[in-house]
Amino acid sequence: MPTSADVARLAGVSRATVSYVLNNTSAVRISEPTRLRVRQAAEELGYVPHAAARSLRAGHTRIVLLPTAHIPVGPLYGHFLNELQWALRRLDYTVVQYGSMGLDGDEAARAWAELRPVAVVSLGEVALTPQGVEVLKRSGARAVITLGPRPVEGAHALAMDQSRVGACAGAHLLERGYRRIGVVVPEETGLELFSGPRLDGVRRAAARTGAEVVPLSLAYTEESAAALAARWPDLGLDAVFGYNDEYAMLLMRALQDAGVSVPGDTAVMGADDLLLGRLLRPRLSTVRIDMETGQHLAELVDRAVADPGRTPEGHDLMGARAIHREST
Repeated sequence: MPTSADVARLAGVSRATVSYVLNNTSAVRISEPTRLRVRQAAEELGYVPHAAARSLRAGHTRIVLLPTAHIPVGPLYGHFLNELQWALRRLDYTVVQYGSMGLDGDEAARAWAELRPVAVVSLGEVALTPQGVEVLKRSGARAVITLGPRPVEGAHALAMDQSRVGACAGAHLLERGYRRIGVVVPEETGLELFSGPRLDGVRRAAARTGAEVVPLSLAYTEESAAALAARWPDLGLDAVFGYNDEYAMLLMRALQDAGVSVPGDTAVMGADDLLLGRLLRPRLSTVRIDMETGQHLAELVDRAVADPGRTPEGHDLMGARAIHREST
């Protein structure tokens, strides 16, 4: 196994210079030809720095841990997470996705702590506790950041208020005169984090209007959508909020196949403002979700790591607004 001493001999420099170059140390001025020579020597020998040794010298790792469980994220959140990972990488962090299936609460926190991350960004599917946050911090995590509806003591809480999406959809449908509104609740595991608050948001919008809100269980399959569409005459709904654009498009196609006119018999609304919704006929009304950039969150992580003693911050990462099109 090649060592930094081997790289130093081949490049004709000291081991300290090899460390400075390969760890991207900015505090020491090293000429570009020397940097190039060190990198070429490391590549020729197949040498890479030892992460554990680097962490020992620095007193902490550069790992930002992103726990993942079973939430099937859509295009909007997928883009946000990709942007976050790119931004963290540009800030010289190593992003590690941790499969957290079957873990919850303090058990999850202990499992994550084994990797000694410098920061944890929990997307909310694992319910952290103050004790779990303390376990992570004692293991070296300088920042624990949660994305979800409820803040956790000791963590930086980033709100992504999904009820706002439902309230926005409900207000749009109510303003257009609809009074018996179905709300799709996906059957897929993991989406409860989003679907429950969105249903609550529609109910909140309808609370003082006399309108009725009817939850509709739907799996993301053509068969499930067709079965729901077959029951449509008995449901007596004049509008439906499809949870997001994907479920709304699936249901709208099934309704049209069953002879239900959209929006003549039933208005249909989605959320996320996907391009495909604009290509349908009728064009899909939706809730546009305005999210902060992944760069913004990466910079917050970096600030929290640099100053772990600062008071945990609270941020709201998203806004929502209705986009009216032909389907409503």
